[in-house]
Amino acid sequence: MKIFVLVVFILMYIAIIAFSDYKHWITGAVAVLVVGGCLIFGVTDFQKTVSSIDFNVILMLLGIMLTVGMFSESNMPNKIADGLMAKIPNGMAAIVVLSVLSGLVSAFIDNVATVLMLAPIGIAISRKLKVSPVPVIICIAVSSNLQGAATLVGDTTSIMLAGFADMSFFDFFVLDGKPSIFFAVEIGAIATVPVLIFIFRKSNQKICFERENVQVKSVVPTVILLLNIAALVVSSFIPVKHELTNGIICIAFGLIAVIFNTIKFKSNPLNTIKEAVDYQTVLFLFFLFMIIGCVEEVGIIKDISKFFISIGDKNLFLLYTVIVFGSVLLSMFIDNIPYVATMLPVIAGIVSSMANPAPGVEYLLYFGLLVGATLGGNLTPVGASANVVGIGFLKKNGETVKTSDFLKIGVPFTLIAVLCGYAFIWLIWGV
Repeated sequence: MKIFVLVVFILMYIAIIAFSDYKHWITGAVAVLVVGGCLIFGVTDFQKTVSSIDFNVILMLLGIMLTVGMFSESNMPNKIADGLMAKIPNGMAAIVVLSVLSGLVSAFIDNVATVLMLAPIGIAISRKLKVSPVPVIICIAVSSNLQGAATLVGDTTSIMLAGFADMSFFDFFVLDGKPSIFFAVEIGAIATVPVLIFIFRKSNQKICFERENVQVKSVVPTVILLLNIAALVVSSFIPVKHELTNGIICIAFGLIAVIFNTIKFKSNPLNTIKEAVDYQTVLFLFFLFMIIGCVEEVGIIKDISKFFISIGDKNLFLLYTVIVFGSVLLSMFIDNIPYVATMLPVIAGIVSSMANPAPGVEYLLYFGLLVGATLGGNLTPVGASANVVGIGFLKKNGETVKTSDFLKIGVPFTLIAVLCGYAFIWLIWGV
């Protein structure tokens, strides 16, 4: 059964890359095939299949889509785009600032939410500059993925590490008197700015446009969006909370936005929801979670973990290097949440088996794992939820996105960020 799941899993990703417009149908068919096979042969059961679906992410996605849909409809992104372009000398600078802003926001807000919040502004700026919005939105997505590992609240994998290693919010900044993972991520982020400048070098024209008298229909959707962000930040500091807390928060604010839109503009709420929600992206992630659950259940992720141990457990530098770059490669295709969940206890086992482990060696490997697994998703369009959502947003706005469009940005962006983080962590925590 393991071989069958692995082969189908690989073929699925090849099909998604080749036929990206049908990715939700492809994953749906594979989910029926793989999950059905696992259920028939007793590898998993219905309860495990359902639990493998991250309903918190699905609810967050739906809620933010609704809120951002109303935000876009209010014409506020155009107003912000005008204000940004009025203060920045050229188009390249405006796009780079927006990408950097995406990274900073995602250090404290979920990556998917960040992309959905900033994408409308990116689209507005692109159209005013008369450039393709495709690379702009891709840069917003990869920037958000990069900074997700910077803080405890930035990404699910960070939350998992904090729980497993008993790290506080401030341990991500300074731990045992040493600079922690936040600085590794930020150094990587700074190093990617020249990449962004190079990518958008042809958009270096001065911003000379006649400012439109953009009329914002209502500031209420913007207020709702900001309150949604604030609620997500506050909830991240709650020590014990329901696993669907963030999803419920986003759905609640999304419905409030729809209700306001219905009352204010006498619109049909069903049509409003239909226009705001990207159902293809939601279905794709829904089915993908089920498939990843089966991949984990058959033991493929555990086998990968054992492979890491077999080639590097006698040499710390080699082990660290394998964990970082092996995680980068695997995260191109494998969701980083079950992968990190499997590897954390594996790393703890490796450290406990060492005869005389140096102080802090476990953090060296933990941080290496997080950097590799979090940033690796930027190598492919389907490697991270934020990438999937960003591309879905572009298609919803009538844009065609080729795999090559993503790779031109994702590959250099990822390699530079990973190399900087890899070197920094070893210099500070290596022994």
